[in-house]
Amino acid sequence: MSDEWFIVNAGEAAARWVERAGFGKRCLLEPEDGRFAEVGIHLSVIGPGDHSTLYHAEEAQEDFLVLHGSCTAIVEERERPVKQWDIVHCPPGTRHVFVNGGSEPCVLLMIGARVGGGIHYPVSEVALRHGAGVEAEARSAKDAYAGIEPWRPTDPAPL
Repeated sequence: MSDEWFIVNAGEAAARWVERAGFGKRCLLEPEDGRFAEVGIHLSVIGPGDHSTLYHAEEAQEDFLVLHGSCTAIVEERERPVKQWDIVHCPPGTRHVFVNGGSEPCVLLMIGARVGGGIHYPVSEVALRHGAGVEAEARSAKDAYAGIEPWRPTDPAPL
């Protein structure tokens, strides 16, 4: 973790971009040598047909700002359309995922507190209909994503 301030341009930060089949691309807007201790911040580009994560709930607050495009937020088993400049606030324990059923990419700024650290992947029929859920409840990312290819380095997404 870096104790120094810094500026990074997401479009020029090639070493910070990763992708995962079905999950789009992400820019890791944190120190190159680790993570921020208190807040996580990523930029997510969810392509058509992709989703942001698997449906889950964390023990910490998370917030999502739609910077470009639109997608569907599945929150607490309800589907809600979200568009540019909408913010989705998820208090601790809120089950959620974002899916892009449209034809254009959706860009989300994702910010999450780094306290608690627990995560839960419940079974959700709504999320499963979109390919964004787990078949069996999981209490860790390792278990939820077992059999899914890991994030891998990629080129920056065109913004």
